[in-house]
Amino acid sequence: MKRFPVAVQPYTIREALAQDYAGSLERVAAIGYKGIELGPPPEGMTVSAQKALLDRLGLRVIGTHAGFDTLDFDPDEIADYLEETDGGKFVTISLRFGSRQDVIEQARKMNGIGEKFRRRGITFLYHNHDWEFAKFDGEYILDILLRETDPELVQTELDTYWIKKGGEDPAAYLSKLKGRAPLLHVKDMEAGDERFFAEIGEGIIDFAEVAGVAEQIGVQWLVVEQDLCRRDPFESLKISYGNLLKLGLVEP
Repeated sequence: MKRFPVAVQPYTIREALAQDYAGSLERVAAIGYKGIELGPPPEGMTVSAQKALLDRLGLRVIGTHAGFDTLDFDPDEIADYLEETDGGKFVTISLRFGSRQDVIEQARKMNGIGEKFRRRGITFLYHNHDWEFAKFDGEYILDILLRETDPELVQTELDTYWIKKGGEDPAAYLSKLKGRAPLLHVKDMEAGDERFFAEIGEGIIDFAEVAGVAEQIGVQWLVVEQDLCRRDPFESLKISYGNLLKLGLVEP
């Protein structure tokens, strides 16, 4: 089984970051995470100071999220930030769609943005939730989006929890995306009707199977995220990392 470098999506610890930015990143690094999806630093900290902090902690910025439900951002500004952090090569977005035609129109815009990022050596990614598994004319929104976007310009950072909540098997759905899924959000789901978020290995998703498919389709990084936690979020991140270690999925 392939071992992956493992990053964290800091949305998991958003409240702690707002209170103690440097201390929160220190706690993430202490768990063992090697990468992070991170945007520009908080007010009062320069990007160079942010990078110095991350370098000291051994945390690498692998990419950033450009925004939620909007394509109104400056690709060059984001690319400049990632270049300054010296390593981030991925930019991710999520959208909502009102109709089949809306999907097609947004896909066209995404191709254009993806081309701008490609010129800067950055890969543009789409991150799903469960609403992309609603259907227009009998077809999943996500399937329409994937067909209407150029794989050379728009790739994916899919999310195991949201695929499952959308009614599909994560490993089976991911298997269709060979060469188009450099990052993968790994997130588990509790058993039961609530389908609440769970730490990796504590829920109903088979991550050994997911990892096998991830290896086949060319996933480069596993990214741990947990939107809501029943315990302290740092404890949740620690449990997820520990269980990935037990599964033999963490790169030394």
